[in-house]
Amino acid sequence: MAARAAGEGGAAAGARPLGATGLVVPAVGLGAGRIGEDGVSQADVDRLVGAALDAGVTLFDSARSYGASEERLGRALGGRREQAILSTKVGYGTPAIADWTPACITAGVEAALGRMQTDRLDVVHLHSCDLHTLRTSGVVEALQAAVQAGKVRVAAYSGEGEALAWAVESGAFGAVQCSVSLVDQASLPIVARAAGRGLGVLAKRPLGNAPWRHRDRPARGDEAEAWDRFAALRGEGGLAARGLPWDELFARHAAHAPGVSTILVGTASADHLVAAATAVARGPLAPDHLASINEAWARCGQEWPGRI
Repeated sequence: MAARAAGEGGAAAGARPLGATGLVVPAVGLGAGRIGEDGVSQADVDRLVGAALDAGVTLFDSARSYGASEERLGRALGGRREQAILSTKVGYGTPAIADWTPACITAGVEAALGRMQTDRLDVVHLHSCDLHTLRTSGVVEALQAAVQAGKVRVAAYSGEGEALAWAVESGAFGAVQCSVSLVDQASLPIVARAAGRGLGVLAKRPLGNAPWRHRDRPARGDEAEAWDRFAALRGEGGLAARGLPWDELFARHAAHAPGVSTILVGTASADHLVAAATAVARGPLAPDHLASINEAWARCGQEWPGRI
């Protein structure tokens, strides 16, 4: 079996059950988008994956849209595949097959198996399709068929809003993925509901585009949005670091949010990944610190939607 079942292994600090799926995941996983980019070499990925596994960071989350990420992960794991939990996303990008069709899901799973050099994928998400597609296109049933065929262990959905809420209530999935950070808390009620229904929750963007890095408002759209939210929360007087590094504050807030199984830190740096894992291992934020953050969010963040 490619990944540990609940109760097996568990050596990674902060290991947690992925809902009722039987998988055990680390509190921090690698969001593998960055490793698919130009300018990152296979040698870079080999070092990162080796350091991650050595530190107990055994979950790797990729997607068809992440450039060469899946291929590089497959090569980097090599003989250590049995130590890893592989997660990816499908629904598009299969040559000669229409996106968001059952055939695309079936072919997408097969292609991901080949790129990642494995006979089984641990978690496969439908990647941010809308509610109408989930309900009417047959893609959910195609993913479930891949589970029944033994090619996928856990069927999952990645997205926000009404589609995420439907996925949680549908009974069709064992896990969901959504954005969770200090500047993106819209999905937290759904996260808690998911956990209550036995679903695992993978929290993406836990560092919220690291808005503290920028003194001035950045030009790129997603970074600018995060910067605006960060400024608003700080302006309300509730979001204060209280002596913690901002990256630690963000990581601990997301990883210890009720219902979150694991946070996915997107990086190509082993140092950054291990630092996040070390921070999360320090435990939840102090109750009064968390209360002040919640108060700031209640004052100015209630209308902010989840960030795809």
